[in-house]
Amino acid sequence: MANVYIVEDDARIRSALVAALSSRGHIVHTSDTGLGAIGPILEIAPDVVVLDLGLPDVDGADLLRMLRGVSTVPVVIATARDDESLIVRLLDAGADDYVVKPFSADQLEARIRAVMRRAMVTPGDLTIRVGGLEIDTAARTVLLDGRPLELTRLEHDLLTHLARNSGRVVTRDELLAEVWRQPFGGSDKTIDVHVSWLRRKLGETAAAPRYLHTTRGVGVRLVEPAA
Repeated sequence: MANVYIVEDDARIRSALVAALSSRGHIVHTSDTGLGAIGPILEIAPDVVVLDLGLPDVDGADLLRMLRGVSTVPVVIATARDDESLIVRLLDAGADDYVVKPFSADQLEARIRAVMRRAMVTPGDLTIRVGGLEIDTAARTVLLDGRPLELTRLEHDLLTHLARNSGRVVTRDELLAEVWRQPFGGSDKTIDVHVSWLRRKLGETAAAPRYLHTTRGVGVRLVEPAA
């Protein structure tokens, strides 16, 4: 059961989502405006926010940035546009996942389960070291050659999974299942975007990789850089 906050101005969509998620045992709160949602979200502290982009008072992307300034609550974006550049900007701004309208209640619930799993911290995990990388999975901190890296939740989860399996190619299907919690499959676009961001933060490029090496059409391998 999840505590879900839905920000959606379309009354029909909002009612349908409330009915569908409530029937599955979730607690659902709603707002039809963006600015009207900020206070309740901070007060209620939901497990996840489902955020529509087309709000009447504020752009959904701007609201996402406002939320990220005051909260780490997982956010699933609901958008009518399957636009890669838009999705990249939203993920870069702090969104945890997205669904493209029209979507089913089952699809949304799967996304909710996925971001909630990713938000969980498992106590007692060991520090992972690969070359100059040091990942404290309990504290969710990463050092590169002693320098702290600022990573999003998904970037951290992706890097941690690759580091735990360093030296072998981790397939895209495995990444979708273990990091994105989508065993039924999903879009490779999200993997590519996050690998690209990780490369940038690790100070490397696809043309000159150090830690992250991709095998086209197969997956990603994290290795200790050559001396």
